[in-house]
Amino acid sequence: MTTSLSKILACGIILTGTIIGLAGIDLVLPAVPLLPEIFNSGIGEVQLVLAAYVVGASGGFLVFGIIASRLDRRKIFLGSIASFGLLSLLCIYAENIWVLVILRFFQGFMSSAPAVIAPGMIRQLFSEVGAVRAISLVGSIESLVPALAPIAGLWLLSQYGWTGSFWVTGGAALILTLILVVRPRILPGHPARASRDLGGYGKLLCNPTYLRYGLSHGLILGGLLVFVFSIPVVMIETMGGTIENFIYMQVCGVTTFIILSNVAGSLVRRFGPEILISVGSYMGGLSVIFIIGYAAFGGNDPLVLIPAFVPLNAGLGLRGGVGFMRALQAAGDDDARGSALIILSVTLVAGAGTAILAPFLAQGLLILSLGTGVLISAGILLVVLIPPLGEGISQKSGQTP
Repeated sequence: MTTSLSKILACGIILTGTIIGLAGIDLVLPAVPLLPEIFNSGIGEVQLVLAAYVVGASGGFLVFGIIASRLDRRKIFLGSIASFGLLSLLCIYAENIWVLVILRFFQGFMSSAPAVIAPGMIRQLFSEVGAVRAISLVGSIESLVPALAPIAGLWLLSQYGWTGSFWVTGGAALILTLILVVRPRILPGHPARASRDLGGYGKLLCNPTYLRYGLSHGLILGGLLVFVFSIPVVMIETMGGTIENFIYMQVCGVTTFIILSNVAGSLVRRFGPEILISVGSYMGGLSVIFIIGYAAFGGNDPLVLIPAFVPLNAGLGLRGGVGFMRALQAAGDDDARGSALIILSVTLVAGAGTAILAPFLAQGLLILSLGTGVLISAGILLVVLIPPLGEGISQKSGQTP
């Protein structure tokens, strides 16, 4: 097997592992309204099936960020995927809602490991320019999961009942486990670092260069997700729109993100990483400024949001992969914790921002756009105020993009 082919297969396995974890919420989502009747429980208890997964994943980001700095990443990937698969299958046999909630917490915890170590693995596989391309490609594919997984979940629900999604995630995880048992060295490993003092999360949080890239990514992507999570309610309740308007907006936004993220690897060679990060950040800011201005002057047509939303996605596509790579570079050898903090920051910003704005959404588009603007502006300020890393992106000898 050629080196290039083995790297492609490794990327495919890494991507599959992260997608399985991401699908843990969206694939199950269509079945949630049926669970109160199935388990003879209330709506509040059923919502914990989703919340427990998110809480477990959030804790997992931090824990696996530490573990991945000390242990072989192949073993972590294999162990977490195998555990996730077994937990998915155990969910099928949950006797009551509380057993399901507990299993979902641990399932979410295990789902976080592939996401934490994937960027570091990709960084080991490719040159730095190649890693930008690979991370951008992975990000663009992962962006489709929230859109496509609920559709697949609805079909599984209609064909196999509420357990269908757990059979799929469990089966997929165990197939991946079998592949890794047969070919354990297909993924890049990592030497143990127990004797090395990497400084922990505190050192990263005190590293302004890391924050310039990592926290700005969390704020800008988190701000975009706050807008996406909240705009359906605003469109339908205050703008006279329909769910179809939201779907059109999402399709245009995701398509733009995919296109720009996949050309970012080529653009970074020509213009350098800092140009892409700055231009991408400013594009997101201009998009939100336009939406704020439109809402402030009484604009209330949901169709206008479709072209207005595109530059925000385009900007994230330009800066997403290269910004993530620069954050890992700034983290140095502690890239596992670096990756964990970035992913956790996105989760916390999106979750907290959505919760804070939820009581005010009845006031319409202006409140939502202002809240989104605060988050994205904070991300841009980090890019503007903190000095960047050196401009060069090197090519490691013997590695291919």
